[in-house]
Amino acid sequence: VIACPCALGLATPIALIVGIGQGAKFGILIKSGAALETAGRISTVVFDKTGTLTVGKPAVTEVRVIPGAGFDADRMLAAAASAEAGSEHPLAQAIVTAARDKKLESWKAEQFTARPGFGLSCRLGGAEWLFGNARLMRAAGLEPEVPELKLSGAGSVVYAARNKKLIGVIGIGDRLKPGAADAVARLKFLGIRSAMLTGDNNAVAQAIAAELKLDEFRAELLPGDKAKALREFQAAANGGAVAMVGDGINDAPALAQADVGIAIGSGTAIAMEAADVVLMNSDLAEVPAAIRLSRATMRIIRENLFWAFFYNAIGIPLAAGVFYALFDGPILNPVFGALAMAASSVSVVLNALRLRGFRP
Repeated sequence: VIACPCALGLATPIALIVGIGQGAKFGILIKSGAALETAGRISTVVFDKTGTLTVGKPAVTEVRVIPGAGFDADRMLAAAASAEAGSEHPLAQAIVTAARDKKLESWKAEQFTARPGFGLSCRLGGAEWLFGNARLMRAAGLEPEVPELKLSGAGSVVYAARNKKLIGVIGIGDRLKPGAADAVARLKFLGIRSAMLTGDNNAVAQAIAAELKLDEFRAELLPGDKAKALREFQAAANGGAVAMVGDGINDAPALAQADVGIAIGSGTAIAMEAADVVLMNSDLAEVPAAIRLSRATMRIIRENLFWAFFYNAIGIPLAAGVFYALFDGPILNPVFGALAMAASSVSVVLNALRLRGFRP
């Protein structure tokens, strides 16, 4: 009777059930017990930038054109907005919004071609246009880093070229989410490194990394490079787990590659599908909270297993008469054996219910 292994069978699943339920109560949706267990081993958290560390609603801050290019700032902005009108990218929406606010004339874009990770090309007013990052300009044989187009502040940049001639640049800024710095500070307190991946230029990434006090960053990444970067972080983790926090379609491969993928609840459906954990409140403070919850759950599991083994190590020899045979010691009445077996199961459940006191 006393050897019934109920306590051992309950030790792990009851703690996982309570831990997952407690996380859900605070908007941390953990999809599996394996994800909750792995989160306790996280040694590095990698963040996407746009929409994750930043609000994801950038705005045009500056428009510059090369003197003598034959275009003024408003006309170039109108051309860019016409080309970007059908795009859902946050930078494209910022350009469209800026042109709409200024009530600029829109043109009809033809032969539109999106170039993921670079920008786009199209025909506007009978001319060939390119709008995108520095990589796109260099691929077209143009050097974007010219003194006339140097912006005053850090931010994302969209270059414009017409008929293979550089015209100007549009500076776009985005602000950090209110809880981003606090989340990174909490991760540091937990002994966890933080890093950032972004397709933006190095200057923008460096400015944000310095403001948030990140341990590392990778800039000017193509969408496919994020999963590769995750593999590099995993190789350097020395047995620790690597988490990826993202919100967009481009983040889905990296979320799937990470040991624990964490999606922002306000992000895309494909990101949430690829992730192991979803932060329903879209609050970055829930990232360290999820790790703390995992560690608390694993601590409860270890306690449960210890007491379950300890109980059997003492109870089974006692019930079998070992102490009586060796030392003329006590024996155990079957009724008390049944009570002890039930008490062990109840104690494991009660210990797991301590997780209900967890607060983010």
